[in-house]
Formats: sequence, C-alpha cells, structure tokens
Amino acid sequence: MKISRQNAEHYIWGEHCDGWHLVKNKDLSIIHERMPPNTAEVKHYHEKSRQFFFVLSGTITIEVNGNIMNIDKHEGIEVPPLVPHQVFNQSKDDAEFLVISQPPSKGDRILLDFHDEKENC
Repeated sequence: MKISRQNAEHYIWGEHCDGWHLVKNKDLSIIHERMPPNTAEVKHYHEKSRQFFFVLSGTITIEVNGNIMNIDKHEGIEVPPLVPHQVFNQSKDDAEFLVISQPPSKGDRILLDFHDEKENC
C-alpha cells in the first residue's frame, strides 16, 4: 500500500506542528513533520533511538550537542543516542522534514529541563 501525508496517521504536537506516521512499527519510525515559522521543540535526548533528520522544504535550525547549524532543503543530519538536540524553525516559511528513528523514539525522549526553553510548536 502506498503511503503519503493524505492517508498516513496524523497527529499534532505542541500547539502548532504536524506529524504524519509514514512508517510506524517496533523497529523503525519514519515521520513527516511540519513546523511553522518561529517554533521550537524542547531540548532533549534519546536513550536508545538514533535519528536522522532530512529536510524536504524550508530550513530547520538544529542544535546538536551544543553546535547550532542550519539544515536546508535536501540536506540531513544524524543524531546518535544520548546526544542532546533541539530543532527550531527560525525562518519565515514552514519547514517540512523527515524524522527517521531506529528504534522508534516514542517513550525514549528525555527532556532537559531548562527554565527558558519550552516547546512552542
């Protein structure tokens, strides 16, 4: 069966961001996400999950282990387990990207509690 945003399981995370489960099983997760301008997730890490972020459109800013970089359309970055990271959309346009997690990251996210950071997505 073909999968796309039109027929994938959809969810809203934070207040304004979207996710579509393209692959959702016990071994692998592939999610198509959309972040509107000026949104951010909470800084966190995963104990077991290795993730790969691949930008489909727009630009995301990602902090990985204290290093901040922009990831543009058709670029990606791998984030190993136990490495703190945070994704932002600091642009004026929506950003759409894939988040590939192995094993799936559900229940594996450890939030880093900083008073000035919050998920506003």
